[in-house]
Amino acid sequence: MTNSLSAMLDRLDILLPTIGSAGDVHPVIALGTALRERGHHAAVVTNQYFEQQVRDAGLDFVALGTIQEAAEIIGDPRLWHPTRSFACLVERAIVPNIERLYRIIQDRHSVNTVVAASGLCFGARIAQEKLGVPLATVHLQPVMLRSLVDSGSPGRIRMDRSVPRFLKQAFFWIADKLMVDRHLAPPLNAFRAQLALPAVTRILQDYVHSPQLVIGLFPEWFAPVQPDWPAHTHLAGFVLHDDNERRSVTTDVEEFLEAGPPPLLFTPGSAAATLKDFFRESIQACRIGDYRAMLVTQFPDQLPSDLPSGVRHFSYLPFGQIMSRCSAIVYPGGIGTMAQAIKAGIPHLIVPHGHDQPDNAFRARRLGLGTSIYPERYQAPRVALALRRLLDSSEIQRCCHNFAGKVDPETAVKRACDLIEGLGRNSVTRLNRAFA
Repeated sequence: MTNSLSAMLDRLDILLPTIGSAGDVHPVIALGTALRERGHHAAVVTNQYFEQQVRDAGLDFVALGTIQEAAEIIGDPRLWHPTRSFACLVERAIVPNIERLYRIIQDRHSVNTVVAASGLCFGARIAQEKLGVPLATVHLQPVMLRSLVDSGSPGRIRMDRSVPRFLKQAFFWIADKLMVDRHLAPPLNAFRAQLALPAVTRILQDYVHSPQLVIGLFPEWFAPVQPDWPAHTHLAGFVLHDDNERRSVTTDVEEFLEAGPPPLLFTPGSAAATLKDFFRESIQACRIGDYRAMLVTQFPDQLPSDLPSGVRHFSYLPFGQIMSRCSAIVYPGGIGTMAQAIKAGIPHLIVPHGHDQPDNAFRARRLGLGTSIYPERYQAPRVALALRRLLDSSEIQRCCHNFAGKVDPETAVKRACDLIEGLGRNSVTRLNRAFA
């Protein structure tokens, strides 16, 4: 082995693109940090909104979209609509970043570059096709991996083993025809045409996955591997990161936690700015049940001005440090928060809106970790009753305790990094042999 090849294998240039909220970005920061500690160069490619967090972690940052664009999608009420959320995501987050990401990879790639990108980063998939850049597709959510055996519950429609195969086929065909390809195929294929690449259809069926490597950042006990998933799919486990190094438990948080019994934790997610109904009904449920509660949002305009005694608002909480000190969590079911809640061993009341949330909620219910209420049925009396049942259920408490011990983020990070590293090193070795 030549000295130059040895140096390439020892130090890969790893690009980590992702699109989404904190739940999508934080695991990427964890991967980047671990890859840097292995001696590689790692750069996170995401919206400018997360630049400081990425740089504080000691990683290089490449902007993929502006803070203004992030604010516009956060403020768009379609983002949380059960049928319009996908169109909003495509229009405001996916499509604007297809060519941007492709150009970033085109400008930065070298013989030792490897890309590990979230499934919605189609610019990375095109770069793999056109430029030959090694690509690992990283899926945080099992809903991104379709199956005609067990697909959980994409949207609000159950597609597990109880549903006949032909109905699953029909469901995915209709979903692609009327929603996915309708919104995504025209702009995606317009850019592909500029690069002399053929048009693609059924984009979330096969094209979404790299033909080289697919990594699921969730454990098999949460979403078992299906026989019709891509053969090169590997499940690493939940990767957790919640900015603990920059922001820890403050005095006011500690004082509130110590002032009474474990509180409920209500959070609509880091990107939720238009969910006043969620907070109004949650606060009323706390009045009905006489619950202490912590309300977490960076957008306090969603909150009423008259919070009852024992209910406090916090703009940020380091979930990894405080969640195990709560009695239960009420949230939409984003995979990042769900992983933290499972590790904390507390019951879940999930209020799924769209995206991956209904499927995550289905899987959490199937494991016995809690229950769910759809947003249109999220009224205070029903919420208070559901919370009482959660808190009083010894079976749910037992399940939460058991699965908490199964979450192993350190092993998950190691597995994911091994896979990314292996993809890069195999590609460098093949390239060297080709020119030997």
